[in-house]
Amino acid sequence: MTKPPVTVVGLGSMGSALASAFLTAGHPTTVWNRTASKADPLVAQGARRAGTVEDAVRASPLIIACLTTYEDTVAALAPAALTGRALVTLNSGSPAGARRMAAWADERGARFLDGAIKNVPSAVGAPDTLLYYGGDKTVFDEHLDTLRVLGGDTVHLGEDTDLAALYETAVGGTLLPALIGFFQGAALLRSRGLEAETLLPYATKWFEMIISVLPMYTKEIDSGDYSGPAASVDIFHAGAAADLELAGEGVDVGWQLPMHDLVRRAAEAGHGDRSIAVLTELLSVGATGSSTTAKHPSRRADRP
Repeated sequence: MTKPPVTVVGLGSMGSALASAFLTAGHPTTVWNRTASKADPLVAQGARRAGTVEDAVRASPLIIACLTTYEDTVAALAPAALTGRALVTLNSGSPAGARRMAAWADERGARFLDGAIKNVPSAVGAPDTLLYYGGDKTVFDEHLDTLRVLGGDTVHLGEDTDLAALYETAVGGTLLPALIGFFQGAALLRSRGLEAETLLPYATKWFEMIISVLPMYTKEIDSGDYSGPAASVDIFHAGAAADLELAGEGVDVGWQLPMHDLVRRAAEAGHGDRSIAVLTELLSVGATGSSTTAKHPSRRADRP
């Protein structure tokens, strides 16, 4: 049985991995990239190289766009006729960017679905690789078998077109701070002539601990009850001095200063004996630009 054709626009490392997965699964796959030579390995694998983006879009009812940003996607697809095509974007960007992208696609008659890949290119196609989507559910349902080729854990979050970007941004906010923390640890060990690899077993245990406490913190945040802390604001506030003392060990700790300032503000606002998860309240900014805590300074955890 012939599998549905698919077009992949954008052949960076991730886009190439997507196209390769479709080819491996037996889908007739058309590819296009501004730098045509990037398609060479995929053509050798059996892909059809489109000479223009218009040709690429005409080739398939399902268009997968994997460029760097929504703006890049618009620029690449602008010459093509999208009416009636199912357009799936898998790029980085903000929820506002996803909404603008959806409006642009709608104006051109495309059926739009925005998605995010929660793994590296080498994991594309694995049974446990997560991809989530927001937008037109009929597109998701119609092309679900094809989309599952990219990862076995494939989820539709809802009809709102910005949901994938919303969750991608919410989850992605943990990446750079966690990596910088690890890199700081590696720099600290190197200052003593130790190899970064020796940090791995202990860092792995630490990240596993962090994962284990996330359900507790989400319950505190959703209930607004921060009154029974496993780790209080005061504990983190007291630890700031030791963190900053690492500067004397040959490590740049400047990146930590905004985090310590956030903890200090929480302590000064009277949250010292509450769970560190209360920082969520300081990070929740209303339309006026003031934080939830600032607008409701008397809010107590026992009065959610």
